[in-house]
Amino acid sequence: MPSLFVAQMKLHDLVQKLGGEAVGEVALPLAGVATIEAAQPDQITFLANPKYRGKLAQSRAGAVIVAPGDRDATTAPRIVTVNPYAYFARVAQLFNPAPVYPPGVHASSVIHRDAEVAPSASIAEFVSIGARAVIGAAVRIGPGCHVGDGAVIGTGTRLEARVTVYHDCRIGANCIVHSGAVIGADGFGFAQDEGAWVKIPQTGGVTIGDDVEIGANTTIDRGALDDTVIGNGVKLDNQIQIGHNVVVGDHTVIAGCVGVAGSARIGKHCQIGGAARILGHLEIADGCQISVMTLISKSISVPGTYTSVMPFMVHAEWLRNAAHIRHLARMADQLDHIGKQKK
Repeated sequence: MPSLFVAQMKLHDLVQKLGGEAVGEVALPLAGVATIEAAQPDQITFLANPKYRGKLAQSRAGAVIVAPGDRDATTAPRIVTVNPYAYFARVAQLFNPAPVYPPGVHASSVIHRDAEVAPSASIAEFVSIGARAVIGAAVRIGPGCHVGDGAVIGTGTRLEARVTVYHDCRIGANCIVHSGAVIGADGFGFAQDEGAWVKIPQTGGVTIGDDVEIGANTTIDRGALDDTVIGNGVKLDNQIQIGHNVVVGDHTVIAGCVGVAGSARIGKHCQIGGAARILGHLEIADGCQISVMTLISKSISVPGTYTSVMPFMVHAEWLRNAAHIRHLARMADQLDHIGKQKK
């Protein structure tokens, strides 16, 4: 079982660890975080969105994290910082540290004799680890995981239950891979020959950088020849499909149910909304924001926000508009013909 520790801190403790400016001091030690509405006197909350400013007066929170512009928005004990939301995230980490698992290998697990498992690693029930696999220091491999031949799991990385890491895939240090994720399944590679499909062996791997988080049931396919690459600090939500030979740049975040087709290259510091689709062999520049459900069908070379979603509407109205969409090409030709006649 993991060991858990519940911290209790005052404002000066938080400021000493995280910076910022403490204004006042709490009467009770703080033991956790909560929303403005739900916070209790032993909890700290935050104000990042001005629309919640009016709720501060009714909040029972023991303290609040605010931006410099909201320094005087409350008389409650507070921490003033330039980015209240990020500060809140770090405070939440202090009150909710990652579990610490005792080192060792559970008796039900099967470790190949040629695998290397660091003495400080924690291997849970019913894990299988293949030949030549390398499990780094302080790694946690959760129940029912499989780590294939030649795979490498970096220092401090945590695999939750039932994660599958195929052969010759590499995961960096301090990553979190959530339950059901599959790293390194075959990419969707087939060649057509006389009406039949011939499988192309997927001989590349997957290389994942440091400080990456991969959501539940997300799949990252191995490369056909070169590796599929996930950069440092990338955050992937649940149920994402990353095709073979995709490259995702450092510190990009991708929300749930996104599909990225093979050989697409996504830049650094991009933000991709849920259920977006990115076609294969495209390139997306650094710093792009892709809106929810957007289909990217051409490469993007200029940073910015890109959207291709039709607004929702009453179904009957949508049907009428869809009927017009079918005739857009003919209407464009007619307008072009009219324009030429006027000349």
